[in-house]
Amino acid sequence: MRQRYLIALGSNKRHHRHGRPPQVLRAALQALSDAGLHIEGASPVLASAPLGPSLRRYANGAVLVACDLAPDALLGLLKTIEQDFGRRSGGQRWSSRVLDLDLVLWSGGAWSSPGLTVPHAAFRTRDFVLAPAQAIAPLWRDPLSGLSLRQLKARLTRPRPIPR
Repeated sequence: MRQRYLIALGSNKRHHRHGRPPQVLRAALQALSDAGLHIEGASPVLASAPLGPSLRRYANGAVLVACDLAPDALLGLLKTIEQDFGRRSGGQRWSSRVLDLDLVLWSGGAWSSPGLTVPHAAFRTRDFVLAPAQAIAPLWRDPLSGLSLRQLKARLTRPRPIPR
C-alpha cells in the first residue's frame, strides 16, 4: 500500500565525493530516489545553527516521498543511506555528521516501534525541521496536535512578550 512520508535532511560535514553540506543533501535526494522512493517534493536547502557540541552550521531540508514501505522498513533504508554516506552508529549525539535523515511524519498517522516514533518526538520545537517541512507540505497535519505544519511553524516563531 502506497504511503507518504516527510523526511528531514541535515548535513554539516563535507563528503569526500559529494562536497559541502548543501551538495550532500542534493546527493541524498538522488540516493533516496535510487533506492526506489518516489520524490514528490523537496524543500530549498536552509542554513541553521547546530544543536549540542558541534560548531559547524547545518544545511537542512525536507523531502516528501511515497513508497510501499512500512515506517520501520523505511527507517532501515534511511539508516543504510546514512551509512553509505559515511555515518557511523554509536557516535556522539548532535556531533558533526555528513548526513542525517529523520522520518518526521507518515500518512498513516502515529507509529511506535522499538527505535522509532512517528511523528518525530522533537520536530514541533525545531525551526530547522519545520521551516523546510512547511515549505513543501504546509497543510500536512501533525496527528497528535491536529495542527498543520504552517500552524506549528507560526507558533514556534511568533514573537513572545518579554517577561517583566
